[in-house]
Amino acid sequence: MKKRALLSIAVGLLLAGCASPIKPLTSASQTIEQTVNAEQQKQADKTQALVKCQQLCQDTLSSDGVDFEVGPCLSNEIAPDWVCDVVHEPRQAVDNLTANQCEAFRQGRANHFVEVDGNCNVVQTR
Repeated sequence: MKKRALLSIAVGLLLAGCASPIKPLTSASQTIEQTVNAEQQKQADKTQALVKCQQLCQDTLSSDGVDFEVGPCLSNEIAPDWVCDVVHEPRQAVDNLTANQCEAFRQGRANHFVEVDGNCNVVQTR
């Protein structure tokens, strides 16, 4: 009888430990909504970076004194977490030199970039 009672208690404890609480559906809905909102914000930031980078490039191109041949960094924060850089099209070795890349990207303060050519056409984003 004692063995049966102990076995029943042990089985009860095991089963109680295996049961996980069920999250309400509203929690899952909120998680999905937060994920969608985050993705929409990322896309909005990317679009903002593209537009602002091309505009800054045009503004800089129309002013004198900037040498686009060395692929200057136009902005270390064209949008949140984005830099704007000038590169050659097709890409040249000088474009890969760290001295010619945006400092914020090199130091990890920005994780994304917009690269435009000397005519302000978008070459690549990442």
